Amino acid sequence: MEIAQLFARNWTGARFTLFDTPHLSALAAVLLLNVWLLRFRAASEKTRRQVRWAMALTLWLNEIGWHIWHAATEQWTVQTMLPLHLCSIMVWVGALGLVLRSERIYEFLYFLGIGGALQALLTPDLGVYGFPHYRFWQTFISHGLIVTSAVYLTVVEGFRPTWKSFRRVLVGANVYMLAVFFINQWLGSNYLFIARKPETASLLDMLPPWPYYIAYIELIGLLTCLLLYLPFAIKDWRAKRPFPRSI
Repeated sequence: MEIAQLFARNWTGARFTLFDTPHLSALAAVLLLNVWLLRFRAASEKTRRQVRWAMALTLWLNEIGWHIWHAATEQWTVQTMLPLHLCSIMVWVGALGLVLRSERIYEFLYFLGIGGALQALLTPDLGVYGFPHYRFWQTFISHGLIVTSAVYLTVVEGFRPTWKSFRRVLVGANVYMLAVFFINQWLGSNYLFIARKPETASLLDMLPPWPYYIAYIELIGLLTCLLLYLPFAIKDWRAKRPFPRSI
């Protein structure tokens, strides 16, 4: 296969198929990366800073390449390419959180980054672009590193969410969604997929039509955040539980 075909807009290779061998291999690679990064828990601050910068630069350069590819293939539009989708903004802001070790950015990266990127990893918006097209690699690098960044900051750097951060994220996410709703009305876009369902297969296909599925998105988002907080809630509950008296 010619290299030019790997970046072609009119891809003639294999179409992307959910949970085929390339898809499962990409998911496995993301999982293995997270396991491998556990080794840095005992590393020096200098080494951990280098790891954070490496992930941040990879996220930024990967996203810049994504915009360059769209421009080169004459697909870049303000209706589709502004960094307003959840995972797009998590790339830019989340990478900044890695560099700055920001707890405020971390809480959004943990709840919204993991929740949004996991859905994108399981049901990626790839259309016809299967392995080994550039879009396949770009998608899994971007969304995989969003998850990995949040996990790394939690497990290696020692960050953790709290009930206060949980509430801040819920309020912030709803304010952001409201702002994007009006931007969609102005541009005729579909950022956050709250103007209509995406054309490719996604979890939204199982929900009622617009606008009713937005309420389900809210509920799913709430349940996802609660599930992500559950391990910390259990840990806090066990820490506060009184020890049984010895007889």
